[in-house]
Amino acid sequence: MENIIHGANPENLYREFNIVMPEKIFDFSTNTNIISWPKLEINLELLASNYPDPDCRELTNLISERENINPDRILFTNGINEAIFLTSMLFCQNLSVDKSTSPLSNGRLGILQPCYSEYSRAFVGAIDVFDIERAGDFEIFILTNPNNPTGKYFDNPSEFIRRFSDTLFIIDEAYRDFLIHGEKLEKLCEFENVILLRSLTKIFHLSGVRIGYVVASEKIISAMKKFQPSWSVNSIAQELALKFLNDKEFYERTRKFYSDITPKFIKSLEKANFEIMKSSVHYFLIRVENDIDVIKFLLKSGIVVRHTRNFKGLEGKYIRVATRFEDENKILVEKLEEIKS
Repeated sequence: MENIIHGANPENLYREFNIVMPEKIFDFSTNTNIISWPKLEINLELLASNYPDPDCRELTNLISERENINPDRILFTNGINEAIFLTSMLFCQNLSVDKSTSPLSNGRLGILQPCYSEYSRAFVGAIDVFDIERAGDFEIFILTNPNNPTGKYFDNPSEFIRRFSDTLFIIDEAYRDFLIHGEKLEKLCEFENVILLRSLTKIFHLSGVRIGYVVASEKIISAMKKFQPSWSVNSIAQELALKFLNDKEFYERTRKFYSDITPKFIKSLEKANFEIMKSSVHYFLIRVENDIDVIKFLLKSGIVVRHTRNFKGLEGKYIRVATRFEDENKILVEKLEEIKS
């Protein structure tokens, strides 16, 4: 089980439990957008045969204009995972911006847990904490906001960024586009003590082509570029991201879908007497007594949910699910009710 780090790999999960995978499955383990793509016209042969723009200039200029940020403060990456490890190279392997010693050497880097597991892999030796008020204890502090896996959103992040001005915050905003309760998205791009990591694979379900970007000070972005491989973001990813970023209708349709459906889904589970951890996005945690028994039972019915055994502080006491279409959500609720009966 520990070898299956991420969700959205149903084949691995069925193989792990030696269960025959049905022809039709309902994958609640992935928290990427399930809304179908609009009709897209791209010259796949041309894109695949030419080298990509190493600077992602069109995308960089687009984000620069929308966010009113200097383009030198933006770096596109091969998904957020590359951004995580590029950041790790700067601060954890004696390659820091100011050439100082690693912040891990003296316990100067903290991760707010539970957290996306790649951070613990990239920042080996970081101190795990469970209270955001401890941010001021560290020179570098990592958090996901909205949190992955809980869905919790920390309101007014600028308040603690200002309060702990001597701390460099690495803030993962991969799921910022899925906020469903009208939380205010603050503009954090101008803070010099913030590195923002953003994903385009979630809202536009581009997980297979990998694309995201970093917003930080010019000094940090310049240093990260030195360690990024050439042509890191492929041409197809760049072209698709441009099309989706310019498609406001698709974006708004997605936001409306999850804002309408998710509260209904959660309410139906609570009505069935399941304990749901409060979430501000389209995925959430369900308290269970034995996650392995629940996961195996659901797999036999063609339903895949996300285990939480590699999330510190959760350790399998919950399963994570993401909203799907109403008829599919109903199937999951009914199957979970069978476990209680």
